[in-house]
Amino acid sequence: MSRNPIQTVGIIGKRTDPAALPTVAALCRLVRELGCAVLVDDLHAALASAEGLPAVPRAELGARCQLIVVVGGDGTLLDAGRSLAHFGVPLLGINQGRLGFMVDVRPDGMREALQAVLAGDGVADNRLLLSMVIRHADGHAEAPALAVNDVVLRNFASIRMLDFETWLGEEFISQHRADGMIVSSPTGSTAYALSGGGPVVHPSVSALTLVPICPHTLSDRPIVVPASASVRIVLRGPAPAMATVTCDGQVSHRVSPGDSIEVAKAAHTLKLIHPRNYQYFSLLRDKLHWGRGPATTERG
Repeated sequence: MSRNPIQTVGIIGKRTDPAALPTVAALCRLVRELGCAVLVDDLHAALASAEGLPAVPRAELGARCQLIVVVGGDGTLLDAGRSLAHFGVPLLGINQGRLGFMVDVRPDGMREALQAVLAGDGVADNRLLLSMVIRHADGHAEAPALAVNDVVLRNFASIRMLDFETWLGEEFISQHRADGMIVSSPTGSTAYALSGGGPVVHPSVSALTLVPICPHTLSDRPIVVPASASVRIVLRGPAPAMATVTCDGQVSHRVSPGDSIEVAKAAHTLKLIHPRNYQYFSLLRDKLHWGRGPATTERG
């Protein structure tokens, strides 16, 4: 958290879910009650107008706010995180979604959580971000894109597997035949990568995880590599083959054989803020249902 007191709070709500609007409206009133100015994401201009508040673009939220509260699910926070991370403003998540690994405050607990955070009693959490660049075979490079969870190479509308190779810096890793590859941040290790058989990586670990998707060779297993070097994936195979690369499952790019995807640790981190009782493994136990089996009884 910044040493400066929080004077202005930005609010972002899930854009496609009308059910989130009452929580957003209640949050606007709560923030003002607690003595802070409020700016609302311009995607909710109608609600902002009804509450007598200014609606501003994301860039203005990042520049003017000392805290941004996101109401929705993890997908809403991923979208907000990519657009606001470079401002260095912390994000607090109110869970209006289903699972909520990153948006960890319940709507009925937002008063207590917000009071604590505004008093400087939150838990700061800096998350590694991924920076992805596509270099096409013709020499053209796409503008860098950010990902909070993962960068995923997948086959495009085809039942054929992809042929591609992986590199860590200048060191060749392997040749692969698979449905694709997940390059995950530690934050994303509990998302798509976990479904693909990857490990859970603690957010404080500076590492990337490479998880093959349905590999042809069963010994082609997930690996964890240091984030100090970039990962490069080079798509091979016949010329007609097409594939997509997605960032957090929300931003997509088309790639063809000969193109390469470079994934590296971004220059800045995503700053999250949690309630004071936040503990990472407590969250995992709750969301992944660890240790939820029947109680054991003594044999005798």
